[in-house]
Amino acid sequence: MIGAIRSVLRRGIEWIERPLDRLFGPALNPIAQLGALGFFFFWIVSVSGIYLFIFFDTGIERAYESVENLTNNHWYHAGVMRSLHRYASDLMVVMLVTHMLREFAYDHYRGTRWFSWFTGVPIIWLLYTSGITGYWLVWDKLAQYVALVSSELLDWLPIFGEPIARNFVSTGTLTSRFFSLMVFMHVAVPLFLLFAMWIHILHISRPKMNPPRTLAVMSLIALIAASLWNPAVSQGHVDLARVPAAVGLDWFFLPLYPLTDLWGNGAVWAFLGTFSLMLGLMPWLPPLRRAKAAEVDLAHCNGCARCAEDCPYEAIRMVRRSDGLPFPTEAQVNPSLCVSCGICVGSCPSSTPFRRSQELKTGIDLPDYSLQRLRELTVEAAGSLFQEKRRILIFACEHGGGAGHLTGVVPLPCVAMIPPSLIDFVLSKKLADGVAVAGCAESACFNRLGVAWTEQRFAGERDPYLRKRVPRNRLKTIWVSALETSRFERELAAFAEQVAALPEAPLVQLPQPIAASPSTEPRRVPEGTLP
Repeated sequence: MIGAIRSVLRRGIEWIERPLDRLFGPALNPIAQLGALGFFFFWIVSVSGIYLFIFFDTGIERAYESVENLTNNHWYHAGVMRSLHRYASDLMVVMLVTHMLREFAYDHYRGTRWFSWFTGVPIIWLLYTSGITGYWLVWDKLAQYVALVSSELLDWLPIFGEPIARNFVSTGTLTSRFFSLMVFMHVAVPLFLLFAMWIHILHISRPKMNPPRTLAVMSLIALIAASLWNPAVSQGHVDLARVPAAVGLDWFFLPLYPLTDLWGNGAVWAFLGTFSLMLGLMPWLPPLRRAKAAEVDLAHCNGCARCAEDCPYEAIRMVRRSDGLPFPTEAQVNPSLCVSCGICVGSCPSSTPFRRSQELKTGIDLPDYSLQRLRELTVEAAGSLFQEKRRILIFACEHGGGAGHLTGVVPLPCVAMIPPSLIDFVLSKKLADGVAVAGCAESACFNRLGVAWTEQRFAGERDPYLRKRVPRNRLKTIWVSALETSRFERELAAFAEQVAALPEAPLVQLPQPIAASPSTEPRRVPEGTLP
């Protein structure tokens, strides 16, 4: 059931996300930058809130007048800031909800990713608390409605000795200290929100806290344009002698408030509690079946730290050497953080398929999908192409659009598991006429960094490099989602036609293999990796 919901939701998200990829490019796709944009809008809200506080008066009679003054008399700066404050807050809600739905659709919330999902639940509560307390400060008719409904909800809980809702149904019951309390809450809650956001990304390697500068500028310009076109305004001075009959709601922050009249306060609390509990337990409903974590073979590990640098989940750290070999460090895997993506295998300098004199071993490997098994499957897949006119071998990520192709496919947990030397092996041994590497969509890599690391290795920008002798016109990278199978087939067919037009490649004479031994050249160890 949950899988079917994820599939439908993913189709809907990709129906929006893939056109944005083509329009803006993967780097500027806002759907792929939801978390970073959330941080960006938080800072806009913070800066604009501090600016507005300069003009705000916390007195019970002067709060509304001060807001009206900054909105009307100083519209060209303070009024714009008020609108920026309002619209950036709404966009934070949009980013949060969309980010949550996208992570659920792509199954990015279970296994080792449970921590980020679980810590996202308090962020929801803190964001809504911060926004709701802000509406009280305007002290217009909407503020009266929010204050009345909020106090009735709080009165339903056995917290206060005396009902607080009666303070908002008659005049003379409120003092200026009330606004001082609201200002304090409206300032303090965002500080807790920022702390929760920091905890949320604590276990994420290389988190995106800032969107690309171009996207940030475009977002800010759009917010300013919306603020000038439709500025945020108040809804009339509060009158505690009258219950507001009709108010314009902010449906981003106040969608449940009308339900208090339909369901009752108890039912609304039951819904909020059940919903929060369900969100918190989702990473374990159902539990994720995990493959065995990567294992280090110290006989082939020279402590180069490439695997630690490339791991997207910070599951590998470098520790002091324990086996007496003349290297300062060794890799150590934390099984609780490892997702068995194989990116570390592709980064290891010992992961070369050319060795024949002994069983193929490498410094770090997957027990359930070893480098030896990968080479065997590569040879088998290449052998199945002997009847094909254009022999194209496909290394396909199991989460991308190429995994379902019928012939010549080597499935992988992530395309970054491929050591670049494996591409060299296939083409130099003439196992295939061309190699297609089919991964996830660029803006939606399942393992976050698999697409980026693969491209950088092939371009010679990241160790281990793809050797220059490998003909690039016989290598094709295809980045498509699991739902873009037709696009994958089109790009694959075009690549096959390109390869067919090439002259036959000569067989490369390789030197005789020698017994494998770890490199004796020590590499730089990143600072802070030693205990």
